[in-house]
Amino acid sequence: MSAEASPLLDVVSLTKRYGDQLALNDVGFAVHAGEVVGLIGPNGAGKTTLLESIAGLLPVDAGTILWRGRPLRMEERRDAIFYLPDGVRPYGDQFVEQVLAFFAGIYRRSASEVSDVVAAVGLRPVLVKRAQSLSKGYNRRLIIALGLLTPHPMLLMDEPFDGFDLRQTRDMMGVLRRVASGGRTLLLSIHQLRDAEQVCDRFALLADGRIRGVGTLEELRVRTGHATANLEDVFLALT
Repeated sequence: MSAEASPLLDVVSLTKRYGDQLALNDVGFAVHAGEVVGLIGPNGAGKTTLLESIAGLLPVDAGTILWRGRPLRMEERRDAIFYLPDGVRPYGDQFVEQVLAFFAGIYRRSASEVSDVVAAVGLRPVLVKRAQSLSKGYNRRLIIALGLLTPHPMLLMDEPFDGFDLRQTRDMMGVLRRVASGGRTLLLSIHQLRDAEQVCDRFALLADGRIRGVGTLEELRVRTGHATANLEDVFLALT
């Protein structure tokens, strides 16, 4: 990707208040097509609020979302961006295979495409289980599978590795990297910095509702003056 390339998504000065609390404070960063960008910060930093604001689920007090350089209206976001939230159990009384078939029908996905997604995320053992009975890890697999069945050019994922062990996390990182290499763009909210360091191309560091740094790990290292710092060290230095 050229450093001169225009961003796919540009978040410009987003501000969100809840009464007297400033949840997002003049937040701005860009995401380029085909990137995996990690939105990094501790619990309570404002990551979910930011994702919901970008997706159009939350109104903001100020700021703009640009798509390929022009304002992205609320009614356009549903066609450009698909948001995979954390902690939801969609269609809980339905069998997993029924949930997948429903999404496949909406987005006109073939049986072979559904089968490929099921294999990629490892859902085959639970296809005949009800969604509400799934473990946390398998529910996360289902959420990711639904996102992969959509045609949206950008996926927003809130804590995509929550509920996975080390090996499962590595496997899912591989899935997401392949999705990005196929041309889709991913913005991932992650609080586990070691996971983020392995899967993301660039990072947007968020603390107390403010962006504290944006760039590759190498670029962020330059900012801190620590040439061999890991992402955790960089985050602590900049926040």
